[in-house]
Amino acid sequence: MSASTHTPRATGHLVDDETVGLRTFEATGGDWSDIAEEAARLGEQRIVVNMGPQHPSTHGVLRLMLEIDGETVTEARAGIGYLHTGIEKNMEHRTWTQGVTFCTRMDYVAPLFQEAAYCLAVEKLLGITDDVPLRASEIRVLMMELNRISSHLVCLATGGNELGATTIMTIGFTAREEILRIFEMVTGLRMNHAYIRPGGVVQDIPPGGLDSVREALVGVRRYLTQLEDLMLGQPILKGRLQDVGVLNLAGCMALGITGPMLRSTGLPYDVRKAAPYCGYETYDFDVPVSEGADCWDRMVLRIEECYQSMRIVEQVVDRLQASAGTPVMVGDRKIAWPAQLAVGSDGMGNSLDHIREIMGTSMEALIHHFKLVTEGFRVPAGQAWQTVEHPRGELGVHLVSDGGTKPYRAHFRDPSFNNLQAVSVLCEGGQVADVVCSVASIDPVLGGVDR
Repeated sequence: MSASTHTPRATGHLVDDETVGLRTFEATGGDWSDIAEEAARLGEQRIVVNMGPQHPSTHGVLRLMLEIDGETVTEARAGIGYLHTGIEKNMEHRTWTQGVTFCTRMDYVAPLFQEAAYCLAVEKLLGITDDVPLRASEIRVLMMELNRISSHLVCLATGGNELGATTIMTIGFTAREEILRIFEMVTGLRMNHAYIRPGGVVQDIPPGGLDSVREALVGVRRYLTQLEDLMLGQPILKGRLQDVGVLNLAGCMALGITGPMLRSTGLPYDVRKAAPYCGYETYDFDVPVSEGADCWDRMVLRIEECYQSMRIVEQVVDRLQASAGTPVMVGDRKIAWPAQLAVGSDGMGNSLDHIREIMGTSMEALIHHFKLVTEGFRVPAGQAWQTVEHPRGELGVHLVSDGGTKPYRAHFRDPSFNNLQAVSVLCEGGQVADVVCSVASIDPVLGGVDR
């Protein structure tokens, strides 16, 4: 591009330094110009440093602009948008079923929660909430609670690694591997599953799957015990986390912060209890809380939530054992897709009986199958709001339908996005080293923030 047609964001001019015979370039424009102008106006010298967006301690492509006085952070600002994917806009151009494959990629550490929330909202619009088979809801609970454990393990593991404790990371990820093996066995994928669909789930738990879940729980419990021994009695970790990143209940309420950050202030708010979905009101579990409202309390709460999730998983495994053989997708063939899956010699696909019917017996069935897969089902005009308890807080989904086969609008209230508003409050007044602890205690996932 020629110089005459291109206007760069940052401009400048050449300056001749006659004393040393050098020519230098003074840059202007961009973020730094504003900071420099303000510093000149105030007549004080300030140091502003970038932490990220490519930094091992910012949990993804998060940019933190820190103004520091020595080692003390006097101002902290969060810059987001480096991972923007346009998922919500893309969903407007895909069928309601295809929307699952998009939203599962938002918070890639906890994909099953986005799938569940989205499908529950679609089912509200369709008016089939009560028609979803009980076994499908039980499988959803099983997968979400296993995902909650694996998500918290990532938080604990990466947080420990950022503070220099590599063993915490290796144990945390080894424990998570036990759960990812279950996901791969049930859905075929370790992440980005697109397993939960409007009307139910893609397929039932495979034979022997529940036994594998029980075995995985034994391993996860053993690794969690090791993590507790490493973390809870460690004086260095206590010194780094206690009374660091304090945010009280009033601050959380003002900023719309939910999840472990809110519960560390003593408020036992959990969507599974406040507005139950998928039958959570029938399960026996507690909502752990604490009063410290600091980084240490958030870490301890996540460990305790892992144990509570294991309680739920044990209950749902017993229920799934009793409901074996019952449907996992609604009976309405105008909505249910896929509903005729089977494992054959060439892998998983439509059952041979279904293929024989649509290819050789019923032209109507073939036409219906073709339209369902390519065009999708129609959803009555209206709007729906659905929330679930995500590992990072309250995840909300707002869907709008104009009566077509695609969403008119899909918007997600991602908890990481709201929780990141606390960066300034948590970090200002503390040390630069405390910024790492505070951001880790928020546990943001930038895929969900930027969407």
